[in-house]
Amino acid sequence: MITRFAAFIALVWALGFAWFAIFLPQPLDGRTTDAIVVLTGSGGRIDRGLELMQAGAAKRMLISGVDRSVRPHELAVQYDVPDKLLNCCVTLGREAIDTRSNGIETARWLEKRGYDTVRLITSDWHMRRAAFELEQTLPANIVMVYDAVPSRPSFGTLFKEYHKYILRRIAALIGI
Repeated sequence: MITRFAAFIALVWALGFAWFAIFLPQPLDGRTTDAIVVLTGSGGRIDRGLELMQAGAAKRMLISGVDRSVRPHELAVQYDVPDKLLNCCVTLGREAIDTRSNGIETARWLEKRGYDTVRLITSDWHMRRAAFELEQTLPANIVMVYDAVPSRPSFGTLFKEYHKYILRRIAALIGI
């Protein structure tokens, strides 16, 4: 009996991992939202957010998890965008140190501004857990859409992220 249960759990785990690795979230179309939130980390995330801001896809953008030493002008130069864009419309969030605190920082920022819709930008392999963390902290009236930046994650990255995602879902389920 225990062997069958263990086999069932192993099968569910394997199928879950296959789903997680094969069906990564995709980029979103050009629809507009009140705000864009970019989680720092792997490449392409900030580029995607700034590109959308320049196209008028949102009023404001939060880059969550920015190092305290980074200045807006440095980002403007690095990403070849006008200083004016960063000064008027981009907030550098410096409170977050991990995905969970990205969610907390983002929820506070959105609530303070009274926004109703937000586009979350992060890597495709990170989107599920990042969205889950944000959903845990956002008020129910805020609509979130997902805009995944395509990447080529290694098996190790997917394996580790899948387990972080599962553990975080279990922790939330039991109230941690």
